[in-house]
Amino acid sequence: MVSISDGTVIKASWGGANGYTITIESGEYTFSYSHCDPNFLVSVGDKVKKGQVIGKVGPTNVYNVPNNPYTDSNGKPTNRSNNRLSLSF
Repeated sequence: MVSISDGTVIKASWGGANGYTITIESGEYTFSYSHCDPNFLVSVGDKVKKGQVIGKVGPTNVYNVPNNPYTDSNGKPTNRSNNRLSLSF
């Protein structure tokens, strides 16, 4: 995962339905990178630059998520990180 803007990391933790999430505040915008690997490459308070690698795509299997609607071809829970990334702002 690569930051699309300069900013400050304001969150790097579990985000419920979004899985592990990194959130970067950049002026008037806040960008959330969902479904990350829990071994974050940045920490809260870090200053990041546009284009900086901030994390990796998260694990395919996500357990202990109530009502997780996503499953892989074997029926195991997944966060769909094997076929997409989520970015919201």
